Amino acid sequence: MKKSIVLLLSAAFLFSSCTSHVKKILVYSNSPIRVDESQKNIVINDKEGTTQQEKELSFSGSGPVKLNIQDPNGKYTLEATEDGYYIANLKTDTVVGSMLHVGEVAQTRLTQDQLKENLDSLNKLVRNENVSAANKNYFIAPGKIVKLSENTRAKVFGPFTPVPSSFDAGSVPEIYKFYNLSEMREIIDKLTGMATYKENQK
Repeated sequence: MKKSIVLLLSAAFLFSSCTSHVKKILVYSNSPIRVDESQKNIVINDKEGTTQQEKELSFSGSGPVKLNIQDPNGKYTLEATEDGYYIANLKTDTVVGSMLHVGEVAQTRLTQDQLKENLDSLNKLVRNENVSAANKNYFIAPGKIVKLSENTRAKVFGPFTPVPSSFDAGSVPEIYKFYNLSEMREIIDKLTGMATYKENQK
């Protein structure tokens, strides 16, 4: 009897292990994203669109996932080899971003020192300096795919999408915010102006 129970538990464990592999890929584009039933064949007809388009794709299985991309510039493939959450950037602009800590979501006021520290970090980010998976910040050039996290329940806010003040940061394990590179440079210009103003008020 005990042997039968052990065998059943072993079989259940093996089954759950086989079915637990998940890869989620958040696709960014400037124009509508057409995906076939397999979710692996993606067509972008207009690379010069001006609106932020997003589509989240989900895959099960332990094998790598290859996305076949076709856009006005030609055909290419992107690959997700490990389980986890990815961003595939099919836009014409680089996207940059990082993981947010819970306190940062609700933070509205910055001290002078915090402002300078943030500006330094953002300037490095747009120059692709000090960027790494370990630092949880990302510089994703057009036509590239990057793994954000092992956790497929992560929440990502994309370009031109602010994190709502009412958002419950405790409802998800990880939060990420991304910007177009051009959008981020505008933010840096505004923060630089704020920092200069505060410095002059001393």
